[in-house]
Amino acid sequence: MGSEQIPQPPATAAAPQPPAAQETSVAGTAHRWLIDRIGDLWVLLTDRPVSLYAASVLRIGYGLLYLVFLLREFPHRDEIWGPGSPWTPALAQQLFDQTGWNSILLLSDSRPYFELCYVMALVTSALFMLGWRTRAMSLLFAVVVTSFHARSIFITDGGDNLILLMALYLVLTACGRRWSLDARRDRIEAARAGDAPEPVRSLFAQQLHDARATLTTAVHNCGMFVIAAQVCFLYGSAGLYKVQGPTWGGGTALHYALNLELFQPWPALSHLVDEYPMVIAIAGYATVLLQVAFPFVLFGRLKYSFLTVLLGMHIGIAVLLGLPLFSGAMIVADAVFLPDRFYAFLSRLWPHAARRTGLWSPSGRAAGSASVPPQGGPSEPSSKHRATAAVPWHEHH
Repeated sequence: MGSEQIPQPPATAAAPQPPAAQETSVAGTAHRWLIDRIGDLWVLLTDRPVSLYAASVLRIGYGLLYLVFLLREFPHRDEIWGPGSPWTPALAQQLFDQTGWNSILLLSDSRPYFELCYVMALVTSALFMLGWRTRAMSLLFAVVVTSFHARSIFITDGGDNLILLMALYLVLTACGRRWSLDARRDRIEAARAGDAPEPVRSLFAQQLHDARATLTTAVHNCGMFVIAAQVCFLYGSAGLYKVQGPTWGGGTALHYALNLELFQPWPALSHLVDEYPMVIAIAGYATVLLQVAFPFVLFGRLKYSFLTVLLGMHIGIAVLLGLPLFSGAMIVADAVFLPDRFYAFLSRLWPHAARRTGLWSPSGRAAGSASVPPQGGPSEPSSKHRATAAVPWHEHH
């Protein structure tokens, strides 16, 4: 009796959870995944300003393009935008009443006022390109571009439209933190300050300062994302629009474009290119393919090949079709997709190349110019705003 073992009850499998419990578990997992993604997006938007070099390239490019454009049209300024234009101020005002546009050029009909506005537009474009008081200059530049665009809207083209959009978007960005007079001034002030301790702020002042830095970073990142999305939409819609037409599908669209007198800056060159129909057809098909596929290659290394081919395409448009403003605007817009490490490499390469050619010597450098300022700018106290190299928005994915 004492050696007998008491039988143990057989092990039973865990009871299956009811369907309601399973649904709750799945919902909880999905909720945590959503919270994590929102957190990652918040960090992406507020951790540090991205693509600061690209934003500066956009500022320099569009400021220079519009400055050259205004200088080029200086002899014809009165016929295009002034009181002597066939599109009179009265007609323009009637159009504004219908469309909601406005222009500072219509605040007065006097010629001295128009000449003053033109000179101010030249000065604003130059200062915006150089990055002097960039926050204020970006706003004034947007007002200038909008006013001149609206004054003679019927003679604008795709290049004018793109510059207008980019001028508005650049107001949101911190486009003056690289390659600008503002950045140079900040470097000099930081070098003079040296290791001096930062002034002690109250808790409220520090929180207000951090909130301002976070808001500025978020607005800048959103602005750069909108610029990149605008370029993708432009290429994609242009490619899809082309495939609907029989001339692009038949490979003859460029042939007709080359034979339009309006787009023949050098007729002999246009006729020479037109003698190779197979090359023209291949170029037409490649154009459509590049534009349709462009938004889908941005997250891989293939984008660099696409950007190179697009650069050649825009140069060809500028030379063969006589559209330098449009081509320049597109080339500058494509620069938003190049990573900051590429521009940082160029900034390091320039002193070496200039030293070899005798254009630059170490003794002529300004104090503090040897180092690249931190991404967040010298005024941002938080360590998350002091990253040494920005990553473009599209490389976070």
